[in-house]
Parts: sequence; structure tokens; C-alpha cells
Amino acid sequence: MTTTDFNPTIAVIGAGGKMGTRVSDNLAKTDHTVFYSENSPVGQDRVRAAGRDLTETAEAIADADIVVLAVPDLALGPVTAQIVPQLKAGAIVLTLDPAAAYAGLLTTRDDVIQAVAHPCHPSIFLQRTTPEEYADTFGGIAAPQDAIAAIESDDPEKKAIVEATVRAIYAPVVDVHWVTIKQLAQLEPTLVETIACMIGALLKEALDEAVNTMGVPEPAARSILLGHTQVALANGLRGDNPFSDACLIAMDYGKESIIKDDWKKVFRDDELDKNLAKMLHLDKIER
Repeated sequence: MTTTDFNPTIAVIGAGGKMGTRVSDNLAKTDHTVFYSENSPVGQDRVRAAGRDLTETAEAIADADIVVLAVPDLALGPVTAQIVPQLKAGAIVLTLDPAAAYAGLLTTRDDVIQAVAHPCHPSIFLQRTTPEEYADTFGGIAAPQDAIAAIESDDPEKKAIVEATVRAIYAPVVDVHWVTIKQLAQLEPTLVETIACMIGALLKEALDEAVNTMGVPEPAARSILLGHTQVALANGLRGDNPFSDACLIAMDYGKESIIKDDWKKVFRDDELDKNLAKMLHLDKIER
């Protein structure tokens, strides 16, 4: 079975939230049978404003082949406790972030399949050709992106349902890469939030320091930083051009001055557990 010869019934829980709206906007463009559920009055107004009908959660999930949980991580525990007992046998619960699933916070059933999918977002190296693609830095609108998915099932039909849903909610999607839930947690948050997003924030702090402390004109500092960030990524990640000898010396100085020698510990299981515990506020959750 391929993703093109099956049309699963999809329920979106949290359809009026930030991610729920993105997901719903894309699903509304497909031929899938989709039910939209939202508890928040503000979110309900947002769903109606988009021209979509609201369905009570129990009704929305009754015949769903796959339930997309577009709710915050901290809500996934109570939400799955509510809906999983009501699902039909063989249904799939799809979360959009691996943290809660990996941490074991979700209510599960032996006959309900757990899956996770997360967008890669459009690559910095994507060959964009239209203004809409250039404007879409997050993905899910015009710029193509990949997605990462995990499923706790060996059933090819269930995997096809997840892939069809992933390609719909994150469209336009080039490739869906399959990993385990643990591997997905190692990628998100460790690789992309703990490291990549932290470096992005560090670049902003460095820009502010150059402008506010050193007195460099902001347009000049921003221009050289943005251009050199692209060169640094192209050289470092793709090997497009070699760094100069002087640049390599400066890079070594930067490592010695900024990076801790043991930084790779963030990839260890125990460090991932500590990171997720902070992110999910596990000390405040009764389990």
C-alpha cells in the first residue's frame, strides 16, 4: 500500500491552536475526511473564522483512523488519558513532538498505535524560486521541507496512514525520514533545539554585543553576520569552500573561549532525560 491509494479519516485535536491551525489549513486542501476539535473558546472562534466546522472530541475521534494531537506538550498527558480509551482498535495517535512520547507521559493501549512526526522546516540550502517560498521559513505553506516520523508498529498499512497524514499536514513534503521515537527525541530537542537553536540565539546576542557595546552600526554588523553565517554553514556542513588558515585559528580560539570540552555529553541518554524533565516540568506532574 502506498500513501496515494488510501484516504484515512483524520481527527485534529487542538485545531484552533498555533500548530493546529497550520495543520488544519493544509488538511483542508486535501481529500481526506477531517474532523476538527477545539476546547478553547478563542481557538473555536479561530476554527470557525477559517470556515471549518467544529466537532465534539468524542464524535471527532469515534471513527478516526488517525488522531493528530496538535496540543502543547504539557497537555498531552491529560488529553491522551481522555481520548485513548475512546478510540477504535487499530487507531493511530500522532503527536507532533517526541518529548512526551519518549518520556512515557502518554496514555497508551495495546490496540492503539503510537506515532510521532516533526517537520524539518525548509533547509537553509533550499533552492527557492518564488517570493512565497522565500517568505516561508517555517514550512507548511510554500517552501518544500522534509519530515521525520516514528511509529510503534511494523504494519505497513499503519505506516502508510502516518506517511499520508504527515505529507498532508506538513505539505509540501519532499521526503519522510523514518526513525525510532528515541532517535527522534535525540534529534528534537538535542540536535536542533539544544544545539542549533541555542547557536541561533547566541548569534543574536553576539550581534547585540557588537552594536550596543562595541558601537558598530547595526546595518553593518547585521549584514556581515548574515552573510558570514551562510558561508559558515555552507563550508562547515557541506564543505563548499575551505575556511582560510586565519579563520581556522579564530575558530579554534572561539571553541576554547566559548565551548565546554565536554559539550557532547548532551547526546547521552541521562542528559536527554534531564533536558526533557526540565522542558516538560516533570517535577510538577503527578505520574
